[in-house]
Amino acid sequence: MSVAETISKPTSTPKKKSAAREWFDSVLFAVVAATLIRWLFFSAFVIPTPSMENSLLVGDYLFVSRLHYGTTTPVTPLQVPLSHQTIWGTNIPSYLDWIQLPQYRLPGFTDIKNGDVVVFYLPVEHPDMYKKYSNVLPDLHPHPTDLRSNYIKRCVGIPGDKLEVRLGQVYVNGQAQASPVRMQNEYFVSVKTAVNEENVFHKNGIVDYAPFTETFGDSIAANDEMGYVVKTTGALAEKLKTYDFVKRVQPVFMEKGLKEPYLFPASDAIDWNKDNYGPVIVPKAGMTVPLTEVNIALYGDIIRNFDGNENVVVDKDKITIGGKLITSYTFEQDYYFMMGDNRHDSADSRYWGFVPKDHVVGKAVFVWMSIDPNPTSFIKKIRWDRIFRSID
Repeated sequence: MSVAETISKPTSTPKKKSAAREWFDSVLFAVVAATLIRWLFFSAFVIPTPSMENSLLVGDYLFVSRLHYGTTTPVTPLQVPLSHQTIWGTNIPSYLDWIQLPQYRLPGFTDIKNGDVVVFYLPVEHPDMYKKYSNVLPDLHPHPTDLRSNYIKRCVGIPGDKLEVRLGQVYVNGQAQASPVRMQNEYFVSVKTAVNEENVFHKNGIVDYAPFTETFGDSIAANDEMGYVVKTTGALAEKLKTYDFVKRVQPVFMEKGLKEPYLFPASDAIDWNKDNYGPVIVPKAGMTVPLTEVNIALYGDIIRNFDGNENVVVDKDKITIGGKLITSYTFEQDYYFMMGDNRHDSADSRYWGFVPKDHVVGKAVFVWMSIDPNPTSFIKKIRWDRIFRSID
């Protein structure tokens, strides 16, 4: 064949993709890219409950960085992309647990610090634990580690910390910790006359309040006062004191020694409550503790469910691993103690215990959108002052 014949020979034209094929390829690329970004870099979450008020509000949409603490590799690979637990809009499971892979954490550029707002997988959805906490979290169902419900709380205790709550104040290693600026507590507002709730409470952003007749710390009925129990920030509590119809504003705390039901750990050896809790030592990898009755109550679930042990039997006063009685235990991974900023309305570590490091998802970075679920008007549905607000 001559050079001229080679040049003049027509070349085959590639077949053009159909519109349907181009659409399918575009969607596939978008799904793969979104899945990789969601797994490796950051994820979007929405606040469904008031447990972090007034720092985070119901209807806040967040970006959560997976890079800060290092993203984790998938445990359950057989799942519908961009779904979590169920297929969108249905109760159909979005995954198959036929294959369970070991989890690894990629390097991050920081560790969890006291005060960080952290998203994590709820550990009490472990099959051996979820029934135990049905009174505190009634809608639980067991899921694989990487498909458990996402929770967001503030880390108040890191591995190795000695943590205690005294009259609502958090102490770490004996030092009082600075409270979050917008942390919400419960107050009794004693009033001289009836209150215009719209002008006093709603306009100040106080949505959780109830009329109440009581005198806290006084058992004499004749001394009872008319007032309200409100959940609000310290700054707003101070503002309420300036109204001429307010007699006094008093924080409401449970008394020390008054045992609260459903609190963690479930043990007759302690008499803690949400305002007077501990002291407890937050487990740290490599730390060894003696297995006393109280320590068994505190750390028994960890030893049985989260530290990679097999054939563990936990009784009130002893623990056996593989049939062998142990009198002390060395932890295999780090754990954290989490609390909500709405201190009297948060199901947190005070009620279900420690968060294992392998359950940590990422650090909440900023609010990118905020929608009021109960707006007074359509114009006020979007909380414009919260958009692109950083999370402290």
